[in-house]
Amino acid sequence: MGSFWNTRATHLVCEVNNVEDTPTAGTPPRNGTWKKHLIHLFPVPAILFYTLFIVYPIFAAFTYSLFEWKGLVMGRFNNFDNFIRLFTQEPYHTMFWRALRHNLYYFVVEMVVQNGIAFGLAYLIFRKIKGASFFKVAYFLPRLLSVIIVGFLWKLILNPNMGILNAALRKIGLESFTTAWLGNPDTALTAVVLINSWFAIGFYMLILLAGLQSIPEEVMEAARLDGATGFRLIRSVVLPMMFQPMVIVIVMTFIQSFEAFELVFAMQGSTGEPFYSTDLLAVFFYRTAFGGNSGDTGSLGIGSALAVVLFAIIAIISAVFMKYVNHKETA
Repeated sequence: MGSFWNTRATHLVCEVNNVEDTPTAGTPPRNGTWKKHLIHLFPVPAILFYTLFIVYPIFAAFTYSLFEWKGLVMGRFNNFDNFIRLFTQEPYHTMFWRALRHNLYYFVVEMVVQNGIAFGLAYLIFRKIKGASFFKVAYFLPRLLSVIIVGFLWKLILNPNMGILNAALRKIGLESFTTAWLGNPDTALTAVVLINSWFAIGFYMLILLAGLQSIPEEVMEAARLDGATGFRLIRSVVLPMMFQPMVIVIVMTFIQSFEAFELVFAMQGSTGEPFYSTDLLAVFFYRTAFGGNSGDTGSLGIGSALAVVLFAIIAIISAVFMKYVNHKETA
């Protein structure tokens, strides 16, 4: 009896550990054999979803950009006519370059404000200030909100008549600074970018905090013994040793700033109000492909051409930057 249970226990251990025994003559193959190969099928659902929602739309957009469209009906093949119209025909020509300038401004402000504050907060938490865990959660909380909800809430806050921001400025005697933040072409885009920075600071703070925590404590201690403290410690030791996290943050910020759509659409509509002052390439694409608030039907061919150009901008600049980073690492 004891021998039977010992044998059974051995078989169970072998099955759990996926140990493949050599089958003897006349013995059917163990279940562990097909279970071992079953694990290779686990990525299949993810690959199917990625192909359906990422790869297929890219190829579809490139294909659509080469055809003439009448509404949603594909017409004849017209080579690169949609690309030529995008860069030479009004109003597409003016709108494209204006939206591109807005995207670049979006990226620069996010790099300075969003990532600058994110690094400062990450460094304070890294220094283990009192309540660091609470602040880490508090700064990340906005990221859990829907972008649509964020846009709606900030529209209420920035309302020129009932908004809390203008009310607070009047309360402290700064009434001359009150304005229609989202209705003034001079302040609308900056307001939207700062709101997006507030929304994303927690996410980038965690990336930078992970980079700070990867710095060996011995290195920090040695630098302090050599007299490096404060800003000198950050400039001479911390930043050089955070090269990889910084690269990730820069590339992700660039991609995010050129894909920005939801917040502008929620706050300023599909025309980037007021007077296209908050128009971005993704918003321009939506309006061109599917029509805007004015009731125009849009042009799917030119919209697809714009999508291809936007994809090329992001892919090429990201690839060039990563190539430069790899060259710096191997130099």
